[in-house]
Amino acid sequence: MKTRIISGVVLLPVLIFLVVSGGIWLQVAVGFLGLVGMREFYQAFSKENRGLHTICYVFAVIYMVFIDQIINRNNYFNIFVSVFLVVLLIYTVLCHNHTNAMEGMTGFFGFFYACFLLSHVYLAREYTHGNLLIWLAFIAAFGCDTGAYFVGVSCGKHKLIPTLSPKKTIEGSIGGIATATILALIYGWWIQRTFILEDVNILLLCGLTGFFGSFLAQIGDLAASAMKRYTGIKDFGNLIPGHGGVLDRFDSVILTAPVVYYIMWFLVNN
Repeated sequence: MKTRIISGVVLLPVLIFLVVSGGIWLQVAVGFLGLVGMREFYQAFSKENRGLHTICYVFAVIYMVFIDQIINRNNYFNIFVSVFLVVLLIYTVLCHNHTNAMEGMTGFFGFFYACFLLSHVYLAREYTHGNLLIWLAFIAAFGCDTGAYFVGVSCGKHKLIPTLSPKKTIEGSIGGIATATILALIYGWWIQRTFILEDVNILLLCGLTGFFGSFLAQIGDLAASAMKRYTGIKDFGNLIPGHGGVLDRFDSVILTAPVVYYIMWFLVNN
């Protein structure tokens, strides 16, 4: 626990600096974390297939370097995904003695799970009003985690999904969603009183993000638990002392960041 706390204290200012700075700093950091997360995923599911993994790393680097063009220009993302998949299929055919279709699908999924979803931290930060609204991803994830813990400890009686996470309770889950939603609304109220954001229903945006983000934060946590249970590992990695790997620490943010981005996409300037 001591190591976990020290790591959190050290990394929190780094996280704040990167998110506040945005731009190239955040792009590089998210790209690095995405690559590390992909490596953790591949080590858990198919650690031997280095050739296929290298292809996935190359496409991840291309994606993160040209992320603004790939995401913001019509059909560029479709072209990127199509070429990525075709290259993987070509590799599985030409190197069929060293790989198989399942490992090809694992490589494809690993990119989307560890890199693409996490890249929404950068996308949300760089979107309109992203310097303010990106924090909702962390409020939803960490607010839900904190609320679920305290409500679960104080009055949790009914197990949520004991086969995946024995300590999680239904009461804790509801408490986590309520806590994150309330915190998001409070944050939205503060934004509304402090800044002028035209054409944005900030309370609606924050309320939706808090609710759906906290729900998916728990799905992200349980999904990571399911993967670790299936592969027989305790943690995906050990990059962050006391926390495990990138996928262990950011399993919730991996799903809350896309929630923030797509709710912003629907509600901001629309």
